[in-house]
Amino acid sequence: MAKKVIILGATGSIGMNAVEVVRSHPDDFRVTAVAALRSREKCEAVAKELGAKCYTGATGAMAAILENEADVCLVATVGMSGLAPTVAAIRKGMDVALATKEVMVMAGEFVTAEAKKRGVRLLPVDSEHSAIFQCLAGASPKTVDSLTLTASGGPFLDGPADLSSVTVEQALNHPRWKMGPKVTVDSATMMNKGFEMLEARWLFDVPMEKIDVVVHPESIVHSLVTFTDGATLAQMSPPDMRVAIQYALTWPGRLASERARLALAAIGKLTFRKPDPVRFPCLRLVKEACAAGGCATAVLAAADEWAVNAFLEGRIGYLDIAATVERCLERAPKMQCDSIEAVLEASEWTMNALSQSGGSNGGSK
Repeated sequence: MAKKVIILGATGSIGMNAVEVVRSHPDDFRVTAVAALRSREKCEAVAKELGAKCYTGATGAMAAILENEADVCLVATVGMSGLAPTVAAIRKGMDVALATKEVMVMAGEFVTAEAKKRGVRLLPVDSEHSAIFQCLAGASPKTVDSLTLTASGGPFLDGPADLSSVTVEQALNHPRWKMGPKVTVDSATMMNKGFEMLEARWLFDVPMEKIDVVVHPESIVHSLVTFTDGATLAQMSPPDMRVAIQYALTWPGRLASERARLALAAIGKLTFRKPDPVRFPCLRLVKEACAAGGCATAVLAAADEWAVNAFLEGRIGYLDIAATVERCLERAPKMQCDSIEAVLEASEWTMNALSQSGGSNGGSK
């Protein structure tokens, strides 16, 4: 029987790759609904091709879930907009294939508790978390010693030396992946990798101090799991988002594909190194927010969303992104994070504080 699927964020890079996966396996999936915040014509075209209902606009994602049934809902929306639809899908008993990092960053403890309560699975779509998910198959949590996420390093791994004059065009020039502007800038600052550390902390119930990052420019090893007996398992494949997307949609099974196979001899060598803490301060900020607890990580995500948008619009400089996030974390009041309302309140506090201050305190722009 075909698996019923809802795709939120259907016109973005993850969404369109998911559509390609579905398109290549027409007998295995039936898409009941697709949703997009914008790009109405593109969304309608996808819906027509797949025989699905189409939803657009600010309320489209929620309507797609509430008005349709599915076995799995792919959440590939941008930023904080994915939280309420994720919880709604969980409460309807759907498994959630999660591609929106901010959901687990803002409310990981709450969302995982909701999923456990409803008996549904959170299926990672990021290649790094998909890799961990696959390496952990059948393993007891007690046997896990540590998790290691790999990072491409983005466009500024080795230069320029002075990042204060980085342009939007440079930040969007990712050497490996084609993604939306928000995710691409987060990759440049490595905030996305910090978000992935928080995701891993909640998805796999592993303390933050046991989660590490290594820079791996080839993007062949997607993550590693080290077990208490000293064994380390890695998942490897050529860089292709469709591999992780397809696994999330087909779990617990697998479907064949014609995608490129790994040819290690042709690659020749794989390299790894520690990320530069001076060049990538967002990794430190993520750890500090996690240690602070409560809604600090919701403040982190909201501040980053505001700052990245401000950078893309030319209102602040590149280095102001991390500086803005740090100031918000320093000034944020202590808030519990035990409901959607609490998360949204923390987000609203952050956005209001930044709007009032302009997000700048003598920034570089």
